[in-house]
Amino acid sequence: MAVFFSVYADKKTGGYRIKTGKKMNLTKDQKKQKSQDLAQEINAHGTLFFTSYQGLKFVDMAELRAQLAPTGAKFRVERNAIVEHAIEQAKIEGADAKLFQGPTAIAVGGDIAAVAKALVDFQKKFAALKLRACYADGAWYNEAQVKQLATIGTKEENLSKLAGALYNAVAQSAQVLQAPIRDFAYVIKAVEDKQNGK
Repeated sequence: MAVFFSVYADKKTGGYRIKTGKKMNLTKDQKKQKSQDLAQEINAHGTLFFTSYQGLKFVDMAELRAQLAPTGAKFRVERNAIVEHAIEQAKIEGADAKLFQGPTAIAVGGDIAAVAKALVDFQKKFAALKLRACYADGAWYNEAQVKQLATIGTKEENLSKLAGALYNAVAQSAQVLQAPIRDFAYVIKAVEDKQNGK
């Protein structure tokens, strides 16, 4: 049985409000479709984070979604069976069976380092969020490795550092190449000054 709800910002109070919907069971076809859609999403983005959210309030989860939005990741609660079937359909191997036990929320997509940093930062504020694992680029990462990923910086940050290092290397090379020409010009100027009697 599924409970449908939406979280929206309340402009009057500045907080969040929850609107609940009708409880309804998903049919077998709906479950298959959700599983297929999730498999396509995983294959398209290549990044999947597993978390345990037990103890988080709806408002806290809405805040986490807002923090993950700039990273490009989508965070949601999903049934374990649907996630497990989606991973099988995406042809991802090596998933620990423990990932499909207990309440599961997933984050799909986004820059792996940026998403890891957002999740780790949120976990510091809300200890109820537990990082369980991450799958990205054909490899599985445990909680400790996800925390390490959070420290390496985003793809854009690393590319800008690389560009800066390359620029400095080129600038230094240009200075080294210009030095003999500059020195030769000083020698010519000194010879000229000597001949002119200066």
